[in-house]
Amino acid sequence: MKIVLGSRGSKLALIQTQLVLDKLKKHYPNYEYEIKVIHTKGDKILNQSLEKIGDKGLFVKEIEQQLLNKEIDIAVHSMKDMPSTCADGLVFTDTLESADCRDCLVLNRYGSLNDLPIGATIATGSKRRKYQLLQLRPDLNIVDIRGNIHTRIQKMIDNHYDGLVLAAAGLERINRKDLISEYLDPHIFVPACAQGMLGIEVRENDPLYDMINDIADKDATYKMKLERTFLETINGSCHIPMGAYIEVIDDTIHVEALLGNEEGKLIRETCIFDKQDALTQMQQLALKMKGQIENE
Repeated sequence: MKIVLGSRGSKLALIQTQLVLDKLKKHYPNYEYEIKVIHTKGDKILNQSLEKIGDKGLFVKEIEQQLLNKEIDIAVHSMKDMPSTCADGLVFTDTLESADCRDCLVLNRYGSLNDLPIGATIATGSKRRKYQLLQLRPDLNIVDIRGNIHTRIQKMIDNHYDGLVLAAAGLERINRKDLISEYLDPHIFVPACAQGMLGIEVRENDPLYDMINDIADKDATYKMKLERTFLETINGSCHIPMGAYIEVIDDTIHVEALLGNEEGKLIRETCIFDKQDALTQMQQLALKMKGQIENE
């Protein structure tokens, strides 16, 4: 039997899919494995912002359709890029070990955010990143950028931007941590929900669901489910700046949560939950913050 894993075509996407393939192959060596590259609408349209062409689903719809059509058996994504719900007939499995969840700065000529001159130009395609940057440095000129890691870095160089914001996990996985000028503290600069984690998607009632769950990382999965609960309760899209960062300390869950609106208003909450009731409390926190931002 051959198991086909579907992936976007970027270097990062293929490395992440290979991580899943290698883990499966190690534990289930009697199967054949193959990676199939699938090009999504989001990969093809790079000259417009996500806000103008759609939402997070632009990066997954073609892959999910091939999964539903049984042209592939597993879809591997960056979980932070996934919409709040799967397509009908599909489910997420547990996840593997997480990479670094933090955002980071890749700067052209300077060492840190504080070193940037007044009016420096920083590129990001994320409203969550944009508005948090402007809270820390209201003087910055924030410009939109799209594309994979290498494309964004080349655009930064070609357009003489002072820097850009990327997920540290992506640079870690492509072995380019050397490009990181500064890591942004997740207690201050809240990352996207489930940033650094893999979203592994299969068909409902497929035996692969249990196979992957058996080799998954339980700690990472627990954090992923809590952070995704925040996203799902708000029903967040790429148009809404939001994020959540979870730390598990003994029997308590430490939460940094961020929610905003499209005009740049941000609200933050720092909470400590009891581990036994954390899922319910994450839902309640999301509903509370959603009510607050809607009444702004």
